[in-house]
Amino acid sequence: MNGPARISALAVVLTGMVLSISGCDKLAARDQLNKGVEAYKSQRYEEAIGHFQKATQLDPTLPMAKSYLATALAQNVVPGLDTPDNLKTAQQAISIFQEVLDKDPNDVNSLKQIAGIYFSIKKFDEAKAWQKKVLAVDPKDAEAAYTVGVIDWTLAHENALKALLPAGINDDGEGNVKAPKKVLQTLKDESSPLIDEGLQYLNQAIADRSNYDDAMTYLNLMYRRKADIDFADPNAVKADVAAAKDWTAKAMGTRKANEEKKNKGPGGITIDSSGNLK
Repeated sequence: MNGPARISALAVVLTGMVLSISGCDKLAARDQLNKGVEAYKSQRYEEAIGHFQKATQLDPTLPMAKSYLATALAQNVVPGLDTPDNLKTAQQAISIFQEVLDKDPNDVNSLKQIAGIYFSIKKFDEAKAWQKKVLAVDPKDAEAAYTVGVIDWTLAHENALKALLPAGINDDGEGNVKAPKKVLQTLKDESSPLIDEGLQYLNQAIADRSNYDDAMTYLNLMYRRKADIDFADPNAVKADVAAAKDWTAKAMGTRKANEEKKNKGPGGITIDSSGNLK
């Protein structure tokens, strides 16, 4: 066999070996992916992370491997904890989800996951921005709209506590009419945009999901914050408090109806709290 032919034959053999190794890696990657899923289902998140990392190393093109890895990392993020390790885990998960979004900018799951991680570590502005990205892709996502409203209420509530505490006033949830006007004016300046936006998004959530009792509960809370900033108009304060109580009643009624529907089995059979058929 002459030189060129020998080289050509060797190239074919090597190519076959590479393809064989590549095929083995893909099979091994899928095995690691399956093991990771089983570990995740059993809430063994550290073990799941290890399997998903191996899967992505063996086959970087494996569908869902990066999403699963990022999701498992996100499960290890402790809400409200700002230690370096916890923040590092959060950032790792966010970075991997962003890699997924680099290939598919409209991947709603990754958008939601990033928003949820930022919410967990109390980076509320970032969380709200990412929820709005979800809504840009899916304007009818009631959960995303609800979460924007929750964040706005959380920030407005923090403003209220921060302003009222130095004045020695406990939040009464009904306009805090005994608070100094200077304190209430500060609240109005700080919280008006949050309250306006929060009401908008909470109403949007209910428009897209008419039985959204959690959104109704937060509308009650948001109207109580609105009562603070309407301090200059006593009639408006009364209307805000009345609206809050109305949404409380609606939330309770809707929650009861949701529970009844949830407990209703096939063929209209109802299951009571003891598990008995009715």
